[in-house]
Amino acid sequence: MIILEATQIEKALGDRVLFTAERLRINKHDRIGIVGKNGVGKTTLLHILAGTLEPDRGTVSADATIEVIPQLKQDDPEKSGGELTSMYVEKALAANPELLCADEPTMNLDVAKIEQLELALKQYNGAILVISHDRMFLDQVCTKIWEIEHKTITVYKGNYSEYEQQKQLAKRQQQARYEDYVAKKAALERAVSLKKMKAAKTLKPPSRMGTSESKLYKDQKGSIQAGLHKSIKAIETRMEKMEKVEKPTEAAHVKIDLPHDLSYQNQMVIQADRLTGMIGERILWKDVTFQIAFGEKVALIGPNGSGKTTLLKKIINQEQGIRIAAGKKLGYFSQNLDILDPELSIMDNVRKGSIQPDHVIRNVLARLLFRKESVFKKVNVLSGGERVKVAFAKIFLSDMNVLIMDEPTNFLDIDAAVALEQLLVDYGGTVLFVSHDRQFIANVASKIMEIKNQSVVSYDGTYQEYVEREQSKKNAAGRDVVAEELLTVEMKLAEVMGKLSGPGGTGMSPALEDEFQQLIAKRKRLRELLEKKGTSPD
Repeated sequence: MIILEATQIEKALGDRVLFTAERLRINKHDRIGIVGKNGVGKTTLLHILAGTLEPDRGTVSADATIEVIPQLKQDDPEKSGGELTSMYVEKALAANPELLCADEPTMNLDVAKIEQLELALKQYNGAILVISHDRMFLDQVCTKIWEIEHKTITVYKGNYSEYEQQKQLAKRQQQARYEDYVAKKAALERAVSLKKMKAAKTLKPPSRMGTSESKLYKDQKGSIQAGLHKSIKAIETRMEKMEKVEKPTEAAHVKIDLPHDLSYQNQMVIQADRLTGMIGERILWKDVTFQIAFGEKVALIGPNGSGKTTLLKKIINQEQGIRIAAGKKLGYFSQNLDILDPELSIMDNVRKGSIQPDHVIRNVLARLLFRKESVFKKVNVLSGGERVKVAFAKIFLSDMNVLIMDEPTNFLDIDAAVALEQLLVDYGGTVLFVSHDRQFIANVASKIMEIKNQSVVSYDGTYQEYVEREQSKKNAAGRDVVAEELLTVEMKLAEVMGKLSGPGGTGMSPALEDEFQQLIAKRKRLRELLEKKGTSPD
């Protein structure tokens, strides 16, 4: 059942067209994710469909109640970003609309809150239209992806990973078409070249031929040459009419050389000994001890308010209890972006303090989607997400060999986040970062440090291995609870059966019969649950 339909809509920003769409439909139980680079009009499209913004052209007709979760504006100093986001989400869900439109609903939420939101949206009975840069969230929630690219909205079936697979398939097909086009064009160019050479030789008479014979020869060969020129013209016309196929773009590989990086292998670059963190009188964590080896990529995770940023700052400031190995230079990326000079260009900001040659700087900026002349834009005209990328590039290309980053993917679109994670994976130095982007953590981290229960626990291995280990612990705890409940039920069942069959048994009264049947059913459910959790009740 269609609850919303948009027909021939178009929206421009000034004289720049953002997007056009012939027809978009939302069905009763659709789960749609809107993706695209920053600035392509994702938020604009969402508000046009929600009815809070008019398109320049076209119509939107809706037969549904609609609620909007807006992109967070920090307008309440008494509440954190996470608290405000949660408040907007709870208010919208409580209204139980038939269409829920959400703009970056995971912004400022920690991992636990994001997972709670995913569960709530899975259980939600209406349609969902959501903008998000969280790939794992889009995988969990969405069954369709709408991509805004090149001013066009394309609909893909499936979640984000399935959309990515379809994009990769299209890219491979584009590469095959391009190679076929290049081969056919080269073959036609060779044919033209050969015919031109043949035409040039055609009129040249043999050296011993007389004047009259030479004239006759040229007359005969002239008609042959004319035919060759006609054939050449036909081939050139075919070449002109060939549909040009563009080569798929490939990101340049970037290798950052760190001075003496081999001598640092197996060295502990950051060590913490009996460290305590506090805000006012509140203890965040205490007696914390850990170490980070050179070359490790470490994700620091934990709920909002657990003290992740506090720990990073203690390391940066090398406070008591923190030891940094000799020769290590720490670069700190934070959201205040105070390392940038707004009056300088992107290139000049990054070049200032860089130890890398200009061609490496240009390659890194190109990977971060600053290409050609765009590197000469001044920082003061850039968006928030673009400034984040410039600040990262400045630190990444400096003489720092230990990068410490606090929420580096905030304000980045998915393409930029992917570029950032690829640069970090190839980086030869040490990385310690805070992030709530689970896909980013999964793709970059080789080690997890988690703040919980006023302590910091280290897990050697990937984020996926950490998740599986934690799930195993939860399953084990769940099995213990179920097994204990099953034991209680079986004891109660034995007691009821004793009343029925023992000396002076009272017989099967209606109340006892009802209790007996309920206990039997409950025992069956608990046994099945234990089997699912991998433990036999026997």
